Amino acid sequence: YSPVKTNRNYQSPHLAFNTLDLYIVRKSILQVLKRALPLFRGNLLDVGCGYMPYKELLLSSPGNVDEYIGLDLVHNKYQAPDLTWDGKRIPLENQSIDCVVATEVFEHCQNVESVMAEIFRVLKPGGILFFTVPFLWNLHDIPNDEYRYTPFSLERHLKNTGYVDPSIEALGGWDASLAQMLGLWIRRRFSQNGCQRWLRLILSFLGLPIIWLLYRIDSPPPNFESPVMFTGLSCIATKPKY
Repeated sequence: YSPVKTNRNYQSPHLAFNTLDLYIVRKSILQVLKRALPLFRGNLLDVGCGYMPYKELLLSSPGNVDEYIGLDLVHNKYQAPDLTWDGKRIPLENQSIDCVVATEVFEHCQNVESVMAEIFRVLKPGGILFFTVPFLWNLHDIPNDEYRYTPFSLERHLKNTGYVDPSIEALGGWDASLAQMLGLWIRRRFSQNGCQRWLRLILSFLGLPIIWLLYRIDSPPPNFESPVMFTGLSCIATKPKY
């Protein structure tokens, strides 16, 4: 895969026959990142950066980031990051980073609290952690797919590791959830060979307007006080200033 082409797909997602499975998740992450931009400043650490698809966005206005550092494992399947780590200790000094971004990373962590604590260590007092996690998604990066989180478990993990004022939001509601599952079923249930390839093509043609309509009418739940459904979660949490 070309990193440049991949990054375009993240920063300018569009709904098409071949993106029915990816459009909603990428669109929702992009939207919540754009809303959070004014909070980012100074030096920013992108944990699990992969192809660094949001680097250009994170360095743009209305954010105030003047240094971007992409962090990933030494033997990752994407590209060489700015900084490598072993998944346990980030090779940075205590309180040296202003803000941290981790998109779709924590579901792969065997011990998420240890990773959150390590991020907490390198964050400056008052620094923020922004992250997203999936809720409705197929097994991926096998066998390194560990968890699907609820807002209540995330809040507990964050408080256990010292963060304060966690703001957790749903990415997509009932209609987007149905649309996302429909897109995943169409694009990933059927193979690309023989009759199934033609079936997938026909279903993609029929499913596109339905997915478009469901996404347009969707409204993410404002809270988690009732039995709601959501596609994923985003969160902003802060390291105390003391």
